[in-house]
Amino acid sequence: MHDERRRIEERVERVHNQRIKPAIYAATVPFEVEAWQAPGEPVSFEEAAAARYTPFAMDTPWGPPWGTTWFRMRGRVPAEWAGRRVEAVIDLGFVGDWPGNQAEALVHLPDGRPLKAVNPLNQYVPIGNPVAGGEEIDYLVEAASNPDILADNFSRTTPLGDILTAGDKPLYTFQRADIAVLDEEVWHLDLDLQVLRELMVHLGEHEPRRHEIMHALDRAMDALDLDDVSGSAAAVRELLAPVLARPAHASAHTISGVGHAHIDSAWLWPIRETKRKTSRTFSNVTSLADEYDDFIFACSQAQQYEWVRDNYPHVWARIQESVKKGQWAPVGGMWVEADGNLPGGEAIARQLVHGKRFFIEHFGVETKGVWLPDSFGYTAAYPQLAKLAGNEWFLTQKISWNQTNKFPHHTFWWEGIDGTRIFTHFPPVDTYNARFSGEEMDRAVRNYSEKGGGTRSLAPFGWGDGGGGPTREIMERARRLADLEGSPKVVVEHPDEFFAKAREEYPDAPVWVGELYLELHRATYTSQARTKQGNRRSEHRLREAELWATTAALHAPGYSYPYEKLDRLWKTVLLHQFHDILPGSSIAWVHREAEAEYARVAEELEALTAEAVAALGGGAARVFNTSPFDRAEVVRTAEGATAYVEVPANGSAPLTDAEPAQPVRVSGRVLDNGLVRVEVAQDGTLSSVLDLRADREVLGDKGNLLRLHTDLPNYWDAWDIDKHYKNRYTDLLEPSSVEVVSEDPLLGAIRVTRSFGRGSTIIQTITLRAGSPRIDFETEIDWHEAEKILKAAFPVDVRAAHSSAEIQFGHIQRPTHTNTSWEAARFEVSGHRWVHVGEPGYGVAVLNDSTYGHDVSRTVREDGGTTTTVRLSLVRAPRIPDPEADQGKHRFTYSLLPGASIEDTVAEGYSLNLPLRVADAAGAPEPVVSVDGEGVTVEAVKLADDESGDVVVRLYESGGGRAQGVLRTGFPLAGAQVTDLLERPLEETVEVSDGGVAVSLRPFQVLTLRLRRG
Repeated sequence: MHDERRRIEERVERVHNQRIKPAIYAATVPFEVEAWQAPGEPVSFEEAAAARYTPFAMDTPWGPPWGTTWFRMRGRVPAEWAGRRVEAVIDLGFVGDWPGNQAEALVHLPDGRPLKAVNPLNQYVPIGNPVAGGEEIDYLVEAASNPDILADNFSRTTPLGDILTAGDKPLYTFQRADIAVLDEEVWHLDLDLQVLRELMVHLGEHEPRRHEIMHALDRAMDALDLDDVSGSAAAVRELLAPVLARPAHASAHTISGVGHAHIDSAWLWPIRETKRKTSRTFSNVTSLADEYDDFIFACSQAQQYEWVRDNYPHVWARIQESVKKGQWAPVGGMWVEADGNLPGGEAIARQLVHGKRFFIEHFGVETKGVWLPDSFGYTAAYPQLAKLAGNEWFLTQKISWNQTNKFPHHTFWWEGIDGTRIFTHFPPVDTYNARFSGEEMDRAVRNYSEKGGGTRSLAPFGWGDGGGGPTREIMERARRLADLEGSPKVVVEHPDEFFAKAREEYPDAPVWVGELYLELHRATYTSQARTKQGNRRSEHRLREAELWATTAALHAPGYSYPYEKLDRLWKTVLLHQFHDILPGSSIAWVHREAEAEYARVAEELEALTAEAVAALGGGAARVFNTSPFDRAEVVRTAEGATAYVEVPANGSAPLTDAEPAQPVRVSGRVLDNGLVRVEVAQDGTLSSVLDLRADREVLGDKGNLLRLHTDLPNYWDAWDIDKHYKNRYTDLLEPSSVEVVSEDPLLGAIRVTRSFGRGSTIIQTITLRAGSPRIDFETEIDWHEAEKILKAAFPVDVRAAHSSAEIQFGHIQRPTHTNTSWEAARFEVSGHRWVHVGEPGYGVAVLNDSTYGHDVSRTVREDGGTTTTVRLSLVRAPRIPDPEADQGKHRFTYSLLPGASIEDTVAEGYSLNLPLRVADAAGAPEPVVSVDGEGVTVEAVKLADDESGDVVVRLYESGGGRAQGVLRTGFPLAGAQVTDLLERPLEETVEVSDGGVAVSLRPFQVLTLRLRRG
């Protein structure tokens, strides 16, 4: 037989695209269209319905950036169309096939009920199937003219990312608003051809099945009347039926499909637009559920449900009905799909608590898994926290983006830092926006790593990132692929069903231990520093407010614990931990609003904390310590004076001067407090840090060396830092001044001022306090660089085999060598409040109060010694998607802690991030809780969410070893119960004796106790 593949494939492609697709709509009549441009921000339906509209013609430009145009569309279904399937077809002038970042619209009925959305891949609105003929159609269409931020594919900056700079030039040209007859036979033929063509081209050329399909398609084209596609479509479909009916092989891979619409809670659009995106997508999903009984849709992010509940009650009611019918599956159990590395431990716990509670309360559904397909790597604390929230499985996808190493598993047990394991799946289709294309089906089977062990994988299907969701075309593909030779079998089912089957067939799946590190998007640990700082400060202010509100509720008559306010503030902070807000990868508008929100959160939490402290009664000044560790340190009073105080963990003490062992002595550029001796060089770096306790030099080279690197990644500017950034840099070694600014016996300080680059300045106050070996670098930057990153280096004279970086409820160790490609790929990593490096008997920590990104490297000096260098990433200057990212002023502190054990480092990390508070208070209530025993660390103290008055305490083992201790309370204790994160009892028990609770923790174990008051 002659090889005619090229002729046949090209013939089928042309006929399909140029004859069949245009015939899908058999007849059309246009709507009469009027328009009204809403001024400013979006308005309610009621306001839009009452507005004055003017005639609007097709091919007319409309829509300024971020604007809202309402269109009134009126028309009549022709009487002769009776018995046909009729739809409205609306094309706003779409500029591509991605629904998420351009024009979108929500179609309303005259009574205000949202009917369905339209976007590039979902342009229809059902009118009737069949119609009676003569129906009057009246729609009010809310159209959003959102700009296509990525139109230039990251090749240049754009001012469109903020309404303040976007201008008012119309972005779109309206193309079509018709009432149309859907020719169902042609539509189904189109889908038959899509599935068969794509299957054919992805089968091997040696496969008989490929040639069978090819010749069947050739014969089908012979049967198609090009002058009467509609009239011949049925006969063509009949010819194709046998090849579509051939069953899949018995051993074919099974793909469990579940509808999905990944909606970034903010990214290339602001939060206000996400609220509308949810209504549009969820309207489409519930409409699709009405058409397809076998459709199931998985949806995470409780915050988005709440937006719909509060703003679109009709859509909310449809969601509730879909949940009852089993077609809508709440999943994930988190408030938002948060970043996987940057939120603190307690914040991740609250993400799970608030998300799961929302689904339980509103749907009677307890979600069983964590659904995080798109976050940029995942902390090794997740397995334990997921299980403590009652989850059984974990889903992710993003690791498929790895730049260097292919992740070896798709179905596996993931083991966290404490030893907890959770069953985890990583879909081999390598997308959370699947559409069941031939390429995707082929990739899923080829990719699947568990061949011989497992037989199934998951595929979330539907358009996403900016929403859109599944379409009827995708559902039709799934039906055709349910049992088709040459393809994996597709079954649409609930994720819980998939995970149950996958675990049953593969209980001995391989184990992956530790973090799921994404070898890409490493700059998300640093970009948009003010957003990250706002998150860190908010997390610690929430801890502070809860602790002192609990103290006041226990000891101050008449004080009322602010349940509602704390709940609302937590949800605000949780929202902004979304995986494109906190990582710094959103447009300018998003980060401008985030900074304003953090400022409002700070103001309100400050007021709540001050109110709680004041409730304890006025009197002499006291010092309040929110840290879980006893502290003896220098504090500044409101008047600016200094005092050395000793304050118990989670408690308070009078503001009276204690005596440190030695005062701080300042001599030239030398600071000495008897514990460490710090020498500042003429170039403003540290020339020496002598640990007087250990009699050893800490540094192996210049300390606090500020290095400015060129930082132009290959593609994703705000997301990525590529390895070549290290090759071009400037060391900042020419200060404009180095001067002593404090010779206080309790606090010595030297200030270094530098100017550099494009008019940037940095002022650093190097501070040493009495009684502490910690050296602080209080930093003010006025930053005006472009495509640069600023690093601060501490080369330490220790031979460290690994670095330890704090993560949620513990820390993780990473090798300092690059023996393998896996280690070399971790050239930029994340940590929370500290990084520790050490050798047996001696360690040094670098602490921070707001940054996350860092790198650790190791060199051998000529003298044979080893220098381990910790470098903090301080600030970046990406230009896409926000051309002004990080520009302007920043204030933060980082610190060097010589001679530090892990326990010392944990304590100082809390101290740096939880400054002592000075306020007037009459009494001296006992701390709500205190702990006897090393390693048992209190992370949260609050009243129970059910308003029972019980006290909830979250503890963890912070050193990486076993810990035992006794938790004592500052109130009469009647009983104690171990609970999950949702404060529900677990079977595990603890004993109460002598007014305390004995606790025993394994390494990094998290324990939540519910304490009943006597």
